[in-house]
Amino acid sequence: MPSRVVGLTRGTLASAPAVCRDCVWWQSRGNKTAAKERWIERVEDEWGEWGTVYYGDDGRVLGSMQYGPSHLFPRAHDLPAGPPSEDAVLITCSYLAGGAAEFVEQSLLLAAIGEARDQGARGLEAFAYRYPEGETTEERFLVHRTVFPRDFLEDFGFVTLRAQGRVELCRLELGGLAPVEEGRRAKVLRVVQEAFAPAPAPVPPN
Repeated sequence: MPSRVVGLTRGTLASAPAVCRDCVWWQSRGNKTAAKERWIERVEDEWGEWGTVYYGDDGRVLGSMQYGPSHLFPRAHDLPAGPPSEDAVLITCSYLAGGAAEFVEQSLLLAAIGEARDQGARGLEAFAYRYPEGETTEERFLVHRTVFPRDFLEDFGFVTLRAQGRVELCRLELGGLAPVEEGRRAKVLRVVQEAFAPAPAPVPPN
């Protein structure tokens, strides 16, 4: 079975990484804990799929990403460099596993860009962290993350709106993007795979 990226919904949540199934950190604020089921019902009625799940060739989950309209994530208003813009889709967190973490996150981010464009969002935002030079890939990408490497977002065209210490709120304006990422996840995945595939070996002269 080929690799694929599918939408994160109540129907696919059971196959998402275990840490993502019951977590309501972004949906809560202060001492008030949100009810996951009620939040899912609201976000699916208002927005639709609220993230993506990446399945590898063998069917294993290699990563997931959560996003949606910024007002649906109250925690973002309390973070350094916040709050996010009212017109933005906010990417809140990702979970990555395995040895292709950066590639998987690239695929998930492209899918989020396409979904946000399809929904008519004006911008996509995420909280970023400026890691020290030489930080390991494991520290930058693996496992559960609520902030993203600043240079990783920069490669996709995100710019800094505000900064507090090493934490930044970054934004990608969606108006001028090419239509190749417009929500067609299979095409998004193929584009990423082709872009990062190793170059063919040179043929030796006879």
